[in-house]
Amino acid sequence: MQAKFGIGALILAAVIAILTAIAHLSCIVLGPECYSIQMAPESIVESAKAGTLLAPLGTVFVAFIFISFGLYALSAAKLFYPLPKVKLIVHLIGFACVIRGVLPIQLWLRKPEKITEPVLYVGIVWLVVGILYLLGHRLLAKSQARTKSL
Repeated sequence: MQAKFGIGALILAAVIAILTAIAHLSCIVLGPECYSIQMAPESIVESAKAGTLLAPLGTVFVAFIFISFGLYALSAAKLFYPLPKVKLIVHLIGFACVIRGVLPIQLWLRKPEKITEPVLYVGIVWLVVGILYLLGHRLLAKSQARTKSL
């Protein structure tokens, strides 16, 4: 049961990461308004308006990171080729997502006027994703340790 929940948590984390990559890549096709809606920095929005390479190259780079996150989650769930340092990197991804999620939440608690609702919701989503990475990996590792001891 723990293994199934761990695998499910990692798959859900992977799906969210890969969908995030696709959402970012959609900006290349949909244009400056998409970058703006997805809260890209102003320099990226301006690059998209001007047609310079900063926006699309930056977008591809960020999408690559999110796809890598997804592949590491699938690798940790044993559904993808074993990637190097999977345990360490899944933990780093999980902690990075938790921090990414906690930052806007703590600012909203202290100074709610400085955080918009979309930023708060994105923070909550990434907090949950970070927990999915960490909990999913832990449950799977516990299940595998229990299986080895039998």
